[in-house]
Amino acid sequence: MFKTYLKLLCTSMFWGGTFVAGRVVAADLPPFSAAFLRFAIASVSLVILVRVYEGGLPRLRLGQLLPVFILGMSGIFAYNVLFFTGLRTVEAGRAAVIVATNPIFVALLAAPLFKEPLGMGRLLGIGLSVCGAILAITGGRPQDIFNQALSWGDLAIFGCVASWVIYLLVGKVMMKNLSPHAAVTWSCLVGVAALLPFSLAEGLPGHVLALTWTRWAALIYLGVFGTVLGFTWFYQGVKTIGPSRAAVFINFVPVWAIASGFLILGETISLTLILGAAMVGLGVYLTNRKGAAPR
Repeated sequence: MFKTYLKLLCTSMFWGGTFVAGRVVAADLPPFSAAFLRFAIASVSLVILVRVYEGGLPRLRLGQLLPVFILGMSGIFAYNVLFFTGLRTVEAGRAAVIVATNPIFVALLAAPLFKEPLGMGRLLGIGLSVCGAILAITGGRPQDIFNQALSWGDLAIFGCVASWVIYLLVGKVMMKNLSPHAAVTWSCLVGVAALLPFSLAEGLPGHVLALTWTRWAALIYLGVFGTVLGFTWFYQGVKTIGPSRAAVFINFVPVWAIASGFLILGETISLTLILGAAMVGLGVYLTNRKGAAPR
């Protein structure tokens, strides 16, 4: 059991580090090229992993083609283009706090779509997370949300949230007959194929030749640690201790992002950012904890 908890803690650290690695990559690579290289590395690793653990990638049935296409275009293509676009201007910690609101929007949409009721605990968690995100984004001046608090980079990161919500909801409905590894692998392959022509239009070969070893290290980190190991260990944790207990560790992601952004990139840590991250984390916990919704 200790090994499972350690893997989940490392997973939250890997995912927190993706915001720092994304900032490093986005400094030199345009978004389509950065997204393509990240998931080209991840796709090769995932295909090998699926072959080792599941005997190979299962063939898709006709009814699975459209869902897999939607997964690839939302969770891989759109999410990562917006991710690298936003990280060009948005600090890692701030971006992580925005992305950490994902479960809130999933809960709000799951209520009408899947008849999952919103109890008092969930409503309190949603309100707390929204207030925490606003606090972190505006630096303690909520009134600025109607002025100039939101940059184009912030809007791109919010686009990541929307893309990931679509990815999760489509996966919940349509991917019941695929294992998590197979669904992730197929969506990665679809996303990589869609990203290729756009990355070539950006001049991908020239960008690849100009990459320094630090940029390659960041891309490998994003592909292997942030994608392959992160998803694998998280799903292993879900299988061992259940989704509710495993999901609690996602609340550590903004903490790791803020800390690594400070240590590696020299980003500033403000009290409002820390307080906002704590409020978002507590809100996500209240929204997803067992018994938050009425029976």
